[in-house]
Amino acid sequence: MPPIIKISDAKDYVGQVVTVRGWLKRKTGKGKINFLRVRDGSGIFQAVAFRPNLGDEKFAKVKSLTTESSIILTGEIKADERAPGVPGGYEMDIQEIEIVQLAEPYPIAPKEHGVEFLLDNRHLWLRSDRQWAIQRVRATVIRAIRDWLDEHDFLNVDTPILTPAAGEGTTTLFEIDYHGQPAYLAQTGQLYNEANIFAFGKVYCFGPTFRAEKSKTRRHLQEFWMVEPEIAFCHLDELLEIEEQFVSYIVQRTLAERADELKLLGRDTSKLENVTPPFPRLRYDDAVDMINEAAAAGVTVPPKDEPLTPIEWGDDFGAPHETYIASQFDRPVFVTHYPTAAKAFYMEPDPDRPEVCLSADLLAPEGYGEITGGSERMSDPEKLLAAIHAQGLPEEAFDWYLDLRKYGSAPHSGFGLGVERTVAWITGIKSVREAIAFPRVLGRINP
Repeated sequence: MPPIIKISDAKDYVGQVVTVRGWLKRKTGKGKINFLRVRDGSGIFQAVAFRPNLGDEKFAKVKSLTTESSIILTGEIKADERAPGVPGGYEMDIQEIEIVQLAEPYPIAPKEHGVEFLLDNRHLWLRSDRQWAIQRVRATVIRAIRDWLDEHDFLNVDTPILTPAAGEGTTTLFEIDYHGQPAYLAQTGQLYNEANIFAFGKVYCFGPTFRAEKSKTRRHLQEFWMVEPEIAFCHLDELLEIEEQFVSYIVQRTLAERADELKLLGRDTSKLENVTPPFPRLRYDDAVDMINEAAAAGVTVPPKDEPLTPIEWGDDFGAPHETYIASQFDRPVFVTHYPTAAKAFYMEPDPDRPEVCLSADLLAPEGYGEITGGSERMSDPEKLLAAIHAQGLPEEAFDWYLDLRKYGSAPHSGFGLGVERTVAWITGIKSVREAIAFPRVLGRINP
């Protein structure tokens, strides 16, 4: 019996007869020859059906195949630089064919479809070359995240998805009934991570987070995955060094392991090769000046080439502002020391200038915006209590959080990295909705 192999391993079986199990993506050809584009989950290659070799009965089976039919093919692997696929350069000369199931007429045709139609059929859209490549990149990004953190002595500690209070803004909470009392889907695991560091020193949590944002942009999802490292005895400068090492590792590892997928997506990887430390640092004050000077000069911002609007000190940046700032650098840039009033209650104010806090957002190039957000956290219990009151948050919901500052408090810092934005940036896709298998966007929960 010929060995059953994965398409991705075809290069190791040149000149040998093997069996591949998969699905038909597309069939072309006429007369006595047909070309089958076949996928099996590991890769995509071309299988050639030649009537004189197969005979009439087997060739008739090939002719009957419909898109997405499940098939088992046996044949000789041949090397041909012209052969398409991922990885390219290898094809099968079919000797035997078994049809497992002849698929019904496939609803997604090789033509342009509207986004809503594709989202309605997301369970099928995932089979496309593009979506296959994106999800494989995502898997590598996630593996790189875990490997770097694990290898640098961070302990993975899981945090709750059901929480009693807001971790970020109170306007983006998904409220649920928790046995008669209100509870919320977690916006972040950070507050619990701060408890974990006093037991373990360096930790991270990794899982789904939820934001009920009333926005339907290419950067936002209602449910997304976030990794959140937290470090005891860590100030802002050290945090930024950790972040740039971490992000650089993710990018460079993905470039090394997913070159075929990025090529299939048409990604210009030269723009990612520059993602190495150190990353530039830019204070919020200087970023505001940069934006306002550009706005006064009539600078426009992609993707719509709209005029850049000025910004007042104290305002948070919009997508066009972040895009412009990032465009001035050849790698991600840290914007630091944001106005205290514009950030979360737990961020430590600058001791020399309390109107700004010890915070940093990392902006990715090419219009992808913020991919990490972090800060040094408040370590003084009285200062933290005052911040909770100032934002009108219920003190009783944060009793345990305040306790952390009473029993061995220490300076500490942390950040969050959104997986979908990171994947969108690395792959070069336009919207985060393609960066997760089943996206949850405003107004959509199916499939």
